[in-house]
Amino acid sequence: MKKIELYDTTLRDGSQSEEINFSVEDKLRITEKLDDFGIHYIEGGWPGANPKDSEYFRKARRLHLKTAKIVAFGSTHRAKSTPGRDTAIKSLLESETPVVTIFGKTWDFQVKEALRIDLKRNLELISDTISFLKKRVDEVFFDAEHFFDGYKSDPAYAVSCLKAAEDGGASRIILCDTNGGTLPDEIKKIVLQVKKEIKTPLGIHAHNDSDCAVANSIIAVQSGARQVQGTINGIGERCGNANLCSIIPALQIKKGYSCVSTEQMKSLREVSRFVNEIANVRHFNRQPYVGDSAFAHKGGIHVSAVSRSAATYEHIDPELVGNSRRILISDLAGKSNVLRKAEEFGIHLEKDSPQLLDILSSIKDLENRGFQFEAAEASFELLMRKTLGLHRRFFDLKGFRVIVEKRKEGEDPLSEATIMVKVGGHIEHTAATGDGPVNALDNALRKALEKFYPELRAVKLLDYKVRVLTAGKGTSAQVRVLVESGDETGKWGTVGVSENIIEASWQALVDSIEFKLLREEDREEA
Repeated sequence: MKKIELYDTTLRDGSQSEEINFSVEDKLRITEKLDDFGIHYIEGGWPGANPKDSEYFRKARRLHLKTAKIVAFGSTHRAKSTPGRDTAIKSLLESETPVVTIFGKTWDFQVKEALRIDLKRNLELISDTISFLKKRVDEVFFDAEHFFDGYKSDPAYAVSCLKAAEDGGASRIILCDTNGGTLPDEIKKIVLQVKKEIKTPLGIHAHNDSDCAVANSIIAVQSGARQVQGTINGIGERCGNANLCSIIPALQIKKGYSCVSTEQMKSLREVSRFVNEIANVRHFNRQPYVGDSAFAHKGGIHVSAVSRSAATYEHIDPELVGNSRRILISDLAGKSNVLRKAEEFGIHLEKDSPQLLDILSSIKDLENRGFQFEAAEASFELLMRKTLGLHRRFFDLKGFRVIVEKRKEGEDPLSEATIMVKVGGHIEHTAATGDGPVNALDNALRKALEKFYPELRAVKLLDYKVRVLTAGKGTSAQVRVLVESGDETGKWGTVGVSENIIEASWQALVDSIEFKLLREEDREEA
């Protein structure tokens, strides 16, 4: 089994994504997470380029890493200087990393237009920089910037740049598709040709501008590359970098290469979500391997087939990458979907029971009216419990009123909700303000109920989405409201539909609270 080196550049190349901004503490936490996962090389940044990267390298020395080596990134020395006098090279050495990656131009167009030096001088920059660093650090990698474009422009010169790096003592030579425009068949052809001329182990660094970065990385490995560079979740400048969350399982599970241990592979989804959380970006549900929808099944025929054999509609076992199978509920649902969901919820339901048909009928009717349960499984569980007689009401609404008042131009409106509920034989009448009418209603409802159910203090409204369902009706259109709530133990989604946005919101808020109370009740009984 051939070993593939994993080189992660999330902290450097990934941070160039327009919505990403890592703090030093963020970068240190991600470093430790990547090390636990089994990444071999972690590119921490460009020392000297900004205070944040310099601080990261100082603090990273104190990390106790088990697998990974920290890498400092920089360029070849300036044309009018020497490696020993170049301040950027000095900063690389001051980072005290065991590995340094140097990038250099390999496209004749870039040498002439960007560096504005002759082609021979560029070869000297590459060789001299690597030779200087190789005497002072354990490993020096050469990122051959714009290599594939350079090869297509002038193959002989592009390869001569690689040979200059090899002559300088480069530990690895990385072929970079910097503009991300090369296609897989070109990658294969060029890598195979380079292998005939360069003895130093090769790597691949692909960008995703043609949506081929993952495919290009895989085919480069099959053609002889032994190091893969990329980022977690494919974040990066423009369209992003090669996505390690897709490359690693493809190489290891499908092609038999060795990247990480089997146990480490099971944490792939966790690593993906961890980086997104630190970066404060939403998870991409349809991301292969690690997304919430990667192994989600909606159509009744699909669910029935998967129940018999997962291989019918799943390309790998989701547990191999730390994911899980999900059965979605929608108007496409069949009996298999509902039975699987009942099992998930811990509800006993016979496949021949009349209640099963009742549930299916309710789903189809409600979704025809605009309800959607794929992102509102808490509402679906409540629907199922009500149909089976396993639900009880925790309170009754006697009435509510929501007022939005704007007192002066330029000031934000004031929102206030008044509510009256009945719990047992007690009537509670209260009011609350909020950032908007829905927030005010949520605050008033919970304020009224917390006296009876103090566990509701832990519930937070995490997300609120509104979608117009009936186009062309203007402000009288029907809307669907999806609410995501959570506490210290988890998150859950609920849904409401009405022509009145406050009523739709009320439905979703009530489901959210009832789901929380039912769950607490179940725990007490257990």
